Amino acid sequence: MFIEQSHLAGAEAEVDFGEVAVRLWGELVKCHLFCLRLSFSGKAVHRVFASGGREAFFEGHENAFIVLGGVPFGKIRYDNLKAAVASVLGFTRRRVETDRWTAFRSHYGIEPFYCTPGIEGAHEKGGVEGQIGWFRRNHFVPVPEIDSLAHLNMLIDEWDLADEARRIGTRPRTIGELFAVERPSLQPLPVETFETGRRCTPRVDRFSQITVRTNRYSVPTRFIGRQVRVLLHASELVVFDGRTEIAQHERLLTKSGSRLELDHYLEALLRKPGALPGATVLEQARAAGQFTPIHEAWWTAACNTHGDTAGTRALIEVLLLYRHMQHDHVVGVPRQHAGPGNTVSPSAPCAP
Repeated sequence: MFIEQSHLAGAEAEVDFGEVAVRLWGELVKCHLFCLRLSFSGKAVHRVFASGGREAFFEGHENAFIVLGGVPFGKIRYDNLKAAVASVLGFTRRRVETDRWTAFRSHYGIEPFYCTPGIEGAHEKGGVEGQIGWFRRNHFVPVPEIDSLAHLNMLIDEWDLADEARRIGTRPRTIGELFAVERPSLQPLPVETFETGRRCTPRVDRFSQITVRTNRYSVPTRFIGRQVRVLLHASELVVFDGRTEIAQHERLLTKSGSRLELDHYLEALLRKPGALPGATVLEQARAAGQFTPIHEAWWTAACNTHGDTAGTRALIEVLLLYRHMQHDHVVGVPRQHAGPGNTVSPSAPCAP
């Protein structure tokens, strides 16, 4: 038996996560789809994250509120997610919330409604559960092929906007038409932002890497032995030395993996050019399409002309140009104008 419900404009919303599969750089991986759905209009905002933890929970809300232009003034319905609920008190709706969630919801003026645990509470937020299923069937079948989660989220923004032209069931108006009525009823966004990232202070090891949540990420070699500050977000992490940003990485989806940037190692490779051919960072640059066949051909020609050591050094000097020039300019740069100080040997072969 089902009993039809009515909702006031701007008064209620529902939040949930669902799992989706994507093909990232040719590899099939599992991601987490966040969804916040307004009950009156059916307007939903989605976001895909590498994890379904606290950072994704907060960032999903923040993105949804920005897209919607406000916050529901009534209840938002939730499962008993670990990011929000530390423990359930008996068979009541009372919950012990996590400190960080209490601070976040207070900042945005969220009034949470926690559903009954288990299958008994599934009907209490059936709108968002049905929305996730619909969205997954219509946009993740077949499995999308992407080169980054940022690219996928750009596509999702377009899908959410196009979804406003849809009518839900037998409703006489579209989602977009109803949302236009609902939007003025939302609470305004707070003036100040809330820092959703998690902070940590790892030390850079001798491989010029830091370890965050079992995964390793590179930083420039000049920071070896130093303690740095990391701001961990749901899909990326930013590394700081003091207040200066020194590295940024897309968060790894697996455990015990590594994400290395070739640029972080160039100064060290100038001193040790023989380490480049078998370097893990070079293999990752090839897999990511950053070290292209043009670079391979240039390297081979330089080594044939000058020998392996001098040819590899010439390649590294060319790669250093990317800090100041775009790829197309580096590929077509004349030999006598290779960069500041003419770092590339005048007799080194140019890229095609």
